[in-house]
Amino acid sequence: MRIDLNSDLGESFGNYTIGQDPEVLKLVSSANIACGYHAGDHNVMRATVKLAAASGTGLGAHPGLPDLGGFGRRYIEVEPEDVYNMVVYQIGALNAFVQLEGERLQHVKPHGALFNMAAKNRVTADAIARAVRDVDDSLILFGLAGSELVKAGKEHGLKMAQEVFADRSYQPDGTLTPRTEAGSVIEDEAEVTERVLKMIKNGVVTAVDGTEIPIEPDTICVHGDGPKALAFVQNLRTSLQEAGVEIRKVGD
Repeated sequence: MRIDLNSDLGESFGNYTIGQDPEVLKLVSSANIACGYHAGDHNVMRATVKLAAASGTGLGAHPGLPDLGGFGRRYIEVEPEDVYNMVVYQIGALNAFVQLEGERLQHVKPHGALFNMAAKNRVTADAIARAVRDVDDSLILFGLAGSELVKAGKEHGLKMAQEVFADRSYQPDGTLTPRTEAGSVIEDEAEVTERVLKMIKNGVVTAVDGTEIPIEPDTICVHGDGPKALAFVQNLRTSLQEAGVEIRKVGD
């Protein structure tokens, strides 16, 4: 058994520091780096890419909606052309910093509301998949396991990584519980570990109503902006290794 462990990083901005990126980067195998729309800026992007490259972590672009104030988690009505162009723009911006380090971009993972929109809305999913394909069809696209984004990416000939979430609860339809609802984020470390091991070993996740949802995880996300992010990823990595699960970046 093996799995990729990823985290959303580079989400600081100007004088505001979010997360514990240097410490988290030592523990994950892939990094989703904010591209300046929902978080991050040119200085943070450069610094995060340098840190991630030095650690041997898989480098990923993390494009989001243009929503610094809402951290990219507010739903904004956007046309497919907007989605396509904003994803192309953000991949290009991050990739420039990646090339400065003599590295290659490994993957693309949409952020927040854009990610959730693409999980359900095939038009949005298609716009994202086309953008990734047209920029570089060797890039791996991360999408919520079983979602419309996964289906769209496969149709466009992309390598897909089906993503599951260690610290988020699921709805019976396989989507994530909206953050506006109670219980959307799981904060108990033991519960997080138990759920992840069940996903990997048994191929299922338990939804909020008790439904067992089939799931095929290629990569697991632990959010890097929470106060317990470092403790979560430390505990999860140790538990996975003790269970005989090898942690390797999805591009290997």
